[in-house]
Parts: sequence; structure tokens; C-alpha cells
Amino acid sequence: MEPTPAAPRVHLQSPQTAVPTRAVEPGRTRRIAVAAPPLPAAALQRRTRVVLYYRADAGEKGASRLWEEAMWTKESLGEAVADHPEMAGRLRRHADGSWEVKLNDAGVRLVEATAEVTLDEFLEAVQDKDRACSWEAALAPWVDVNAEDPDVSALVYVQLTRFQGDGGFAVGVSCSLMLSDPLSLARFLASWARTHARMKAQNDVATHPLMQYASYFQRPGARAVRALTKSIPLDSFASGDDVHAAETVLFRARPTNAGAGAPADHHALAVACVAQAKERLGAAGKVPLQFPIVVFNDSDGKGGVSVETCAAAYGQPRGGGRAGYKVEVAQWLELGLEELVLRDSKPLHVSYSILNGGSDGLAVVMPDGGAAGEFLVAATVPK
Repeated sequence: MEPTPAAPRVHLQSPQTAVPTRAVEPGRTRRIAVAAPPLPAAALQRRTRVVLYYRADAGEKGASRLWEEAMWTKESLGEAVADHPEMAGRLRRHADGSWEVKLNDAGVRLVEATAEVTLDEFLEAVQDKDRACSWEAALAPWVDVNAEDPDVSALVYVQLTRFQGDGGFAVGVSCSLMLSDPLSLARFLASWARTHARMKAQNDVATHPLMQYASYFQRPGARAVRALTKSIPLDSFASGDDVHAAETVLFRARPTNAGAGAPADHHALAVACVAQAKERLGAAGKVPLQFPIVVFNDSDGKGGVSVETCAAAYGQPRGGGRAGYKVEVAQWLELGLEELVLRDSKPLHVSYSILNGGSDGLAVVMPDGGAAGEFLVAATVPK
């Protein structure tokens, strides 16, 4: 009897922090309104996960270029965060049960990793949705927000993972829903890619000696790296949220009357979208009697967030239509990440998911940024 082959592993290097290259003005905050405090600890773990897969040049030259690219990553990420300072912020809780994001230059966590599989092998494996939950979690790290001391917890994690053999790599991102909606996250990542390309172009004449020296230690075979690397089987990454896996359907909602946009309409819209998501995904059961809804509103230019509890009763028909909106299924590619160019290449594949903190449903309502009154709604339901 042949022995069972060992599960492939991912090798994680010690995390770094990319801090803004420019200081944030003192006192800047983004308020988070909580309709029914206290906010449970599980709600702090709700997040968007995005993984972008790329194919780089194969061979030793391509591998060296990729690790050189990693050296630029921290620099360009710090510059991009300076343009979007909320991404480097931390949560702070007030005595009245409300929360805010303090824009305090604390930074984005950055991890570099290698995986013991090729890009093609990885993409084939994640076609199995049960395996995808664990394996993709290995590419987009997350450490739970500390509910008692939240200001010590990062809200954005970025990981650059190099695959074996074929020069493939992945960029994985986890971002708290208390900080950013999926559309705003996509815009930040696009801004980062443009910043990365610009900084590389401006310094493409010669590689700095310090970068060459650091690149040696970044290579997987270097002794310094082996001493700092933590190796974990890909099958062991599923978190509590991943075990209770959910799927998300994205909708676009256009107002059909002048009264759309009131809070009650947001709730009715959320119920309609969750119901449609369950129907489309073949999820069992009815719309939960209650489920959380996260509403983003940038009408004041400060990016306010409201965390509310939505009741299924809002979904009862009220004079026709779906809460005054025309609701259509939207595609994740409309967020634009399929056009996010790194190393002169577009991604082969982009994976989107929303981790719902273990709830029976979740709706994220965000301004579309197009015509006035239009929204995107990400409706997440258990499988």
C-alpha cells in the first residue's frame, strides 16, 4: 500500500507593515453607526476577500523578477495607502456603543509566501468549492479583530504568493467590512496597481544595491528565510467563517421613484436581494427573520458606515416593485479588478467572496458611484 502523499504547504514569511508615506492630518475619523449596540465580536470579522491570479515569466529569471517585484510592493503599497489613508486605520469603540475608524497611519499588513503547487494545480484544486474555502484562505490572511482592544488589530491584509514552477503568483487581500465596501476596495487596489507601475517605471534604469541584497534573502532557498518561515498545510486554513461557508450574489438596484433611498427602503431592498440570492444559489430555507445589513453612505464625503439589523418583514409587497428599485444581477467583473495589470499582465482569474461572520445572511449596500440613487448590493447567504 502506497503511503498517502503529504498535503502541499504554503510557506509564510514574517509579516511586515506598509505604512503611509505621508502623515495623515490629526483627528481624522470615519464614524460607524451601530443601530443596536453592542456590536457582537463576530460582526468585527466580516470582510471582503479578493484573490487575483497572475502568470509571470517561468524559470529562474522570472522567479528573480517576481521577488524583485515583491521589494517594490511594500514601497508602492505605502504610497497608495497615503492616497487612501482610511485603509491604514484602526477601529475604536465609544462608550455609547458607536464605533469609528481612526485614521492613524497604523498601516496595512503585508505577507510574502510560497506555495508547494503550481498555479495550474492550485486553480484546478479550487474548482472543488469545499477545498477552495481552505486553499484560498491560505492566500488572503486574516487575524480576527480583538473585540476588547480593537485598535491593535489591522483591518487590511495583503499577501503576495509565488507558486512553483510556472512563474505564477497571486495577490490576496482581506479587508474588514467595517472599513470598506467591496467597490471601494476594488478602487483602492486599482489605485495601488497604477502607483506600483508608475514607481517601477521611474526607477527602471537600475536596481538599487540594497534591493539586490534584500532580494537574495527573499529567495525561498535562502537560509535567512528558512529561519523566519512558518509552513502550514493548505488544507488547514479554513477559519470558522470558512467552515460555515457562504456564497455572495451581487445586484445593481436602480430607483423607480423619487422616494427611494430612505432607510426603510434600504432594508426592503436588502430583503429582496437576499431572497433572490437564496433562489439563485439554491440555498435551503426562507429569508432569515433577521439578518445584519451594512450600509455605506458617502453623501457627506466622509465615508460613513451604518451597521443595522434587517427584518424579513420589510420584504412584504408595498405597492409593487422591490422597495422602489429595479433589481438586476450584476457581475463582479464590473468592479474592474479583471483589468488590474501587474507586471504588464491582467489576472488569469479573480476570486471574490464575503465572509459573513457566521450569520444566516448578510447584505452590504453601497453607492454605485454612477447615477444618483443607484446602489450595488452584495447579498451573502449560507450554502
